[in-house]
Amino acid sequence: MHKVGQSYKRNPITESYDVIVIGSGIGGLTAAVLLAKFAKKKVLVLERHYVGGGFTHAFERPGFDWDVGVHYIGDVLEDSDTKRMFDFVTGGAVEWASMGDVYDKIFIGNDGFDYVTGRDNFRQRMVEYFPQEGKAIDGYLKAVREALSGSQNYFVDKVLPPMASAVAGPFLRRKLLKWAKRTTGDVLDGLTRDPMLKAVLTGQFGDYGLPPSQSSFAIHAMVANHYLEGGAYPIGGATTIPAGAEKVLNDLGGKILINAEVTEVLLKDGRAVGVKLADGHEVMAKTVISDAGFVNTFGKLLPPDVGGPTLKRVMHDVQPSLAHLCLYLGFNGTAEELGHGKANLWLYPDADHDKNYAAFAADQNAPLLVVYVSFPAAKDPDFGKRHPGKSAIDVITMAKPEWFADWQGTRWKKRGENYEALKQKWTDRLLEPVYRHVPQCQGKLEIAELSTPLTTQHFCNYQGGEIYGLDHTPARFMKRDLRPATPVRGLYLTGQDICTAGVAGAMFGGVLCASAVAQRDLFGAVKRLNR
Repeated sequence: MHKVGQSYKRNPITESYDVIVIGSGIGGLTAAVLLAKFAKKKVLVLERHYVGGGFTHAFERPGFDWDVGVHYIGDVLEDSDTKRMFDFVTGGAVEWASMGDVYDKIFIGNDGFDYVTGRDNFRQRMVEYFPQEGKAIDGYLKAVREALSGSQNYFVDKVLPPMASAVAGPFLRRKLLKWAKRTTGDVLDGLTRDPMLKAVLTGQFGDYGLPPSQSSFAIHAMVANHYLEGGAYPIGGATTIPAGAEKVLNDLGGKILINAEVTEVLLKDGRAVGVKLADGHEVMAKTVISDAGFVNTFGKLLPPDVGGPTLKRVMHDVQPSLAHLCLYLGFNGTAEELGHGKANLWLYPDADHDKNYAAFAADQNAPLLVVYVSFPAAKDPDFGKRHPGKSAIDVITMAKPEWFADWQGTRWKKRGENYEALKQKWTDRLLEPVYRHVPQCQGKLEIAELSTPLTTQHFCNYQGGEIYGLDHTPARFMKRDLRPATPVRGLYLTGQDICTAGVAGAMFGGVLCASAVAQRDLFGAVKRLNR
């Protein structure tokens, strides 16, 4: 696998740059490539981790590798805006393998339901499962379509100058906000009384982290629609995405430096003029872009009197998303030999997602809220070439950072026996549903490595270990501060907090950011390149 980024210690910063990007997630990389290409900016990306890519990177152990965030991507199997943007950012380096006719399998207790590729096919399969609910299913798909029809104008408003946004913003935002103000549960309650149908239709809620009674229907509609035409996986693994972006950026005169932690955005006369690194080195630039997340940017990188008011306005109504546990499993035997397919498994104890969410949040010993099982070795046709005779599985569930508070401030891999014992407990809990649904894996396990919210905090600097940035509640979609341009002149935000959760959402956050910096429609510029 390609290791993204050059070591800061071995490559001291001696050149000057027009733009500094804090963080090398897909939101930061997208903004960097767009500005280097269309605005002719010389861009430096600074990454605190020892490998670039953010949640698009992968890691290795002898005989195995795992993605950490690119579990599947939608809307890339045919010509689409999402595919065009991936192709542009990566220089066409990423090829996509289809997950086939079924991309998600939703289990409510022992009952299984397939999410099948294609809107019409999806509708037909749902009607087969719920023959009395055809009207409700049609109403659901219509609601998804109507919500999506207002999303483009909503996001256009985020890049308009203040005066233009004040005038046009209410009209541009109105159509999406009609749906965004409502919870997913509220919309579905208006369509059907069948609890099982509602549970199945919200079976992907782990993709945005909130149960039906709390999530905005806008994020649900965006995620559901994203996958309706099928799921895909990058051939060669997740790292092909940041590796492709790095090559494009290098060719345009930019650079990614790793082990280069930014601790402060430097200000002069109320304007961002550069950054300070952990070793005290200062790098100056006319434009600073943060892919570190809204909370980190305003709560850590700026003085309290500068970042505090903006942070307070948002955090009064919107909280960071829930954290997660991820169990990385390596098995002796190929995916074919172990008998598991490409489709993700979503495992729920019963149909009441809201009740189970509340119970699990209150007590970690309650039944697992959701277990998501992903099969990267089956999804990636090249996995067997990299690791002959092996396979890998990711197993994810929600978690609260408070469960690991006793080890706050301790060092990675040096947190003591009690911490390791707790990790083993969680490992055993997460292995049980894997063996129940893929019994051929029993006796073939070679490696099991668990990440906790502290792991996410260590590598990604999210203090609560959150993976989706700010919660996707109705209140989030009302916040005008979640836009690229900040109250600090010269400082911009990119990534999922100004758009939506997930790899594609963060990528389009980069498009919004670069367009705001360049003061032109760079998404349109990319589309014109393909004509």
